[in-house]
Amino acid sequence: MQEDFYPSVPPVHPQKTHRFLKGEDTVGISILLLFHGILRPRSRSRDSGDENEPIQERFFRPHFLQAPGDLTVQEGKLCRMDCKVSGLPTPDLSWQLNGRPIRPDSSHKMLVRENGVHSLIIEPVTARDAGIYTCVASNRAGENTFSLELIVAAKEVHKAPVFIEKLQNTGVTEGFPVRLECRISGEPSPQIFWKKENESITHNTDRVSMHQDNYGYICLLIQGATKEDAGWYTVSAKNEAGIVSCTARLDVYTQWQQPPQTTKPKKVRPSTSRYAALCDQGLDIKAAFQPEANPVHLTMQSGLVESDDL
Repeated sequence: MQEDFYPSVPPVHPQKTHRFLKGEDTVGISILLLFHGILRPRSRSRDSGDENEPIQERFFRPHFLQAPGDLTVQEGKLCRMDCKVSGLPTPDLSWQLNGRPIRPDSSHKMLVRENGVHSLIIEPVTARDAGIYTCVASNRAGENTFSLELIVAAKEVHKAPVFIEKLQNTGVTEGFPVRLECRISGEPSPQIFWKKENESITHNTDRVSMHQDNYGYICLLIQGATKEDAGWYTVSAKNEAGIVSCTARLDVYTQWQQPPQTTKPKKVRPSTSRYAALCDQGLDIKAAFQPEANPVHLTMQSGLVESDDL
């Protein structure tokens, strides 16, 4: 008896053979029971010489070599389920969702690659695609299955960035710290970019640092402002839905020099009237603010004494 051998399939020898006699002749029939397949006799072709000598044919039930596990996919995205199966003859594959057959359509495609990998592709995924998926592989020797659960996550909401509070023009005395602040909203949380004039501020230093919290507050902090820090500052917020920008001016003033005190300052005392002028005399508005008088520039002097009654 001669056996057929298939590529990549190891030879299988019968564990038990039964022969049936008809008169003096032996009828060539063999029965072989296997765990993963069956051995089936077939007639030899006429060209082989002996037409009565049987040829054994092998069948192996499907066996999954590769199968995916449970999946979580965001709504609107692509989902791909890949599997690889062996068996003789080559198994046929079908897919089910919650026990119902899946038919190929514009969003559900079934592919087979040259390396034998079968794929179920769903694009775009919708909430109706969630459930238990079962892949059934079958041939003449039997069938095999695997199952997985597909969870469809809610679609990500996209909202373009919006300024809740914009940058404001700011002035600071030289040597003092200053904050350029704004507040931004957007989904997903936008990326923040700072510029001074046309130069990007890409990293923090000991003196200039960028800050952001979980509530949308954005801040550029400058420690010990100098004249070189003056100029136009732009903050931009960008996400997948859009981009928005805002610009404001920072001015840095020179600190005033305080004149030396040569005489003891006079104390100002309130009179009986809250609106009386100095030196126990009524305040003459016209005399105090003459239209032809030159403007007077006031400065802070430590010699003045404040009173709550004025």
